[in-house]
Amino acid sequence: MTTNNLIQILADQQSEMLSTYSDEWTPRYEENLFEWDSRMAQVVIGVRRSGKSTLCHKVLTEHGVKYGYINFDDDRLASIGTNDLNTLLECTYQLYGTDIHYLFFDEIQNVEGWHLFVNRLLRQGLHIFLTGSNAKLLSSELATHLTGRYVEIRLYPMSYSELCHLKGVDMKALTTKANAARKIALTEYLSEGGMPELQNLHNPQNRRTYVEGLIETIIVKDIAQRYKIRNPEALRRIAHHLVNNTCQTINYPTLADIAQIGSITTVQKYVSYLAQAFLIHKLQKFSFKSRERITEEKAYVIDTGFIANRENALLGENYGWRLENAVLIELQRRYHSAAEDIYYYKPSSRQKEVDFVVCRQSKVLELIQVAYSMSHEKTAKRETDSLIQAAEKLGCNNLTIITTEESKDITINGYTIHVYDAVEWFGGK
Repeated sequence: MTTNNLIQILADQQSEMLSTYSDEWTPRYEENLFEWDSRMAQVVIGVRRSGKSTLCHKVLTEHGVKYGYINFDDDRLASIGTNDLNTLLECTYQLYGTDIHYLFFDEIQNVEGWHLFVNRLLRQGLHIFLTGSNAKLLSSELATHLTGRYVEIRLYPMSYSELCHLKGVDMKALTTKANAARKIALTEYLSEGGMPELQNLHNPQNRRTYVEGLIETIIVKDIAQRYKIRNPEALRRIAHHLVNNTCQTINYPTLADIAQIGSITTVQKYVSYLAQAFLIHKLQKFSFKSRERITEEKAYVIDTGFIANRENALLGENYGWRLENAVLIELQRRYHSAAEDIYYYKPSSRQKEVDFVVCRQSKVLELIQVAYSMSHEKTAKRETDSLIQAAEKLGCNNLTIITTEESKDITINGYTIHVYDAVEWFGGK
């Protein structure tokens, strides 16, 4: 490819980039995770279309720095190899000026050997921003070749609070009307999720087309092509089954039957690929036995908008599972950067389950139950009994229930359980 062709491609990308600028960008939680004073690469990873590029453009623009931009998720750059990267860099300087000290590379993992190029630029003192849609390809290569010279920022779909900001929902007013608006927004969030582009699609068929297309791109482009999977239909069946059964324990023999695969090991690899591409999140069981943590995992979908906006998704409303799923993603958003881990707790088949355990290493910081409604006495007793039993076993006094009803405190057997209205909890309690 000639230099003129490359400059034309970069100019087209620059024009597209400029068209995305906005004075009304929605603030994202992850903006605060960038480390501007360091010389480490800033790496933003997350599911496709979650807003990684927009986040980087936003923070770079608002920080007032001049930067060059290359989007490698461009069909015209599909044949770019390691030997072409320096020529591409030269074209970037021609277009943006030789005085730039910040470079933003979008979906750079599409280029084999990209880490060597980035390492060289870091040694030259340049500030590098990277995005990618695959955890393993980025993290493993960065850890191997940059040896700690990077900051990893995980971007999740938009949170409830961010969507309320986007839609102009008042999070502070105490009026009856404002309270109703927040509850309506929560129902919409649990139904449609937080993918940024999905918020502008109001026709049900358009939403379905968008979600199905996005899932298919993840399956084909981010996984099947990358890992040279010969039977993408098997991967597709596994993916949709896990989305259909969000919040449930992964049953590998069942998945093998559904996908018509004879090897459990192969099925385990496929599920791992889906997690690395951020379509699902695997939640391990809290146990001091490594084997139990690994073999008794649950699967959650990265965004609740993926649950129903698909063909043959005969799942009903299932707001209880949707709320549980949304709570987990919010916990990941809040605690991943703090190096705190999330598990579920079920010590045996005879004992009651606690949805989430927040830990820092081996110390249990909080136990969380999710119940869409606590109005029935039987439901309330089940949820509180589970927390009390786990609290006694794990030595934790910080107990939480997230529901859709009024916030209050409950005291049982000397333990205080904080019950939060989901609107309040998602808003930052």
